[in-house]
Amino acid sequence: MPSILFTGEQAAINISIEQMKKLVSGLYIVATPIGNLEDIGLRAKNILNMVDFIICENPIHSLKLLNKLGIKKKLYSLHDYNEQKLINRIKKYQDNSSIALISDAGSPLISDPGYKLVLSYIEKNLMITSIPGPSSIITALQLSGLEIPNFVFLGFLPKNTAGIKSINKKILDLEYSSVIFVPGLRLISFIKNLIEIKINRKISICKEMTKKNERVIRGLPKDILEKFSNDEKIKKGEFVIVIQGNKKKVAKIMGAVVEKQISKLLLKFSLTDVVEIVHKLTKISKKEIYKTALLIKND
Repeated sequence: MPSILFTGEQAAINISIEQMKKLVSGLYIVATPIGNLEDIGLRAKNILNMVDFIICENPIHSLKLLNKLGIKKKLYSLHDYNEQKLINRIKKYQDNSSIALISDAGSPLISDPGYKLVLSYIEKNLMITSIPGPSSIITALQLSGLEIPNFVFLGFLPKNTAGIKSINKKILDLEYSSVIFVPGLRLISFIKNLIEIKINRKISICKEMTKKNERVIRGLPKDILEKFSNDEKIKKGEFVIVIQGNKKKVAKIMGAVVEKQISKLLLKFSLTDVVEIVHKLTKISKKEIYKTALLIKND
């Protein structure tokens, strides 16, 4: 049977019918916009419109989005200090209600409360699903201008100096790009410490992503420090920072991995073919691959 494409009024009727259907009881983890409210997905909008009630971080903040969407729902506030209390409060609804979990912005549970709530559903073998959408982490990585075959998310920058130094030492040795949330008030001290421990690698600093005043600053820590030194505006808001991985460490690790693969490939293919295959897979220069392959072949 050929597929039917609904257009115009037919499509509107079709969506209305879908909205009238009762959702399966369970927990719906819904991603919301990280700045631009127009980034809300159609499925996310429909789910928020259909659930029995919504659990959010800050009801005042969430109401801005819901009012924009024309959605009126009972809201329950969830934060780090009341999670267990809230779970006890909604226990009687879990078996027969559809409940949405949203954060102030982006994908819930990423450095936000909700873990214990999700666990309570898992322990009772109740339905949980995710409605994916905007993420400040992924957006910042995409805008960074850095290679991101792998990355590490480090959450929020610690509040004390010792914590900042500790996390920066971790960044120093990471072979992958790292992503960290930094409040404006601690941005300068964070960058200064990067310089002190000689993290002389590219970084990308993002603010107001997806909004009209979106700003992305890229460069080495010392160059970025100069740009921000006299900028009072940076003390407001929160930044998402992407830091390039330790290339020297990558080279060392990749060297061992590549050599192992070259050895295996030489058993089946010619030297020329091996160079082509490895170059396509790793983007390492053919000259370097040839040198290594020749040494292995003549060993």
